[in-house]
Amino acid sequence: KVAAKLKRYDTVGIDLVAMSVNDCLCLGAEPLFFLDYLALPKDDPELISQAVSGVVKGCEEAGCALLGGETAIMPDIYAPGDFDLAGFCVGVVERKQIIDGSRIKPGDLVLGLDSSGFHSNGYSLVRKAVFDVAGLKVDETIPELGQTVGEALLTPTRIYVRPVVDLLSRKSGREAVTGLAHITGGGIAGNLERILPEGCAVEIDRSLWQPPALFSWVQELGNIEREEMFRVFNMGLGFLLVIRPDTLESVSKRLTRHGMTPRLVGGVMAGDRGVTCIN
Repeated sequence: KVAAKLKRYDTVGIDLVAMSVNDCLCLGAEPLFFLDYLALPKDDPELISQAVSGVVKGCEEAGCALLGGETAIMPDIYAPGDFDLAGFCVGVVERKQIIDGSRIKPGDLVLGLDSSGFHSNGYSLVRKAVFDVAGLKVDETIPELGQTVGEALLTPTRIYVRPVVDLLSRKSGREAVTGLAHITGGGIAGNLERILPEGCAVEIDRSLWQPPALFSWVQELGNIEREEMFRVFNMGLGFLLVIRPDTLESVSKRLTRHGMTPRLVGGVMAGDRGVTCIN
């Protein structure tokens, strides 16, 4: 809906690819190829061109092939201005090298990789805060961010394929990583908990990183409780890696080579399966 307001559709194409390939990574798989599907009420060459160009850019960034796709014109299904962009990726990993969290154990550390923004999640709450409560327009400038509303909300999702695949391509890297989590709807706690084995609890220390100003801006506009912000948004961490404690330096160094800023944000301890956020 934000893209439609601005008539800018390339970033949602990148978002589509990012959501798929980042999820694929969570099993330790390397994305191989992607297919997309675009449905709209009438032929719109500009929308189609922008959306597909975004998908192409996302695939290039992820290093996977765009094998094909379909565009469907469905005037009886979609209202004017609406469209549906969907897709999926296929990745590959050796069965014995799947990373499913089963090797996570007390003493492991949690590393966070910075997000680029909302990462395609929480937009119902964002739209309510920005447009319904605050009454802002997409072309208004946000002084504290140095961007317009539209630019801030349409920042494409970061794709983590190259740094993570590079790390896992080495035997030492794959042995170091015991769990991977893509932080989407449900926030840090919700997405990290699903990969934990029984008997493992994680404590995340929220004082160890500073969420970008984008999040505090939306929180203030919508008068949103801090805990709800952490339940809905990634709060600046788009991807988490659970690693063996003795590999912190080597893993961080490898990720840094790809422009990442790995942040130590928590650790695993013995306890009831779950995630606790402190500070």
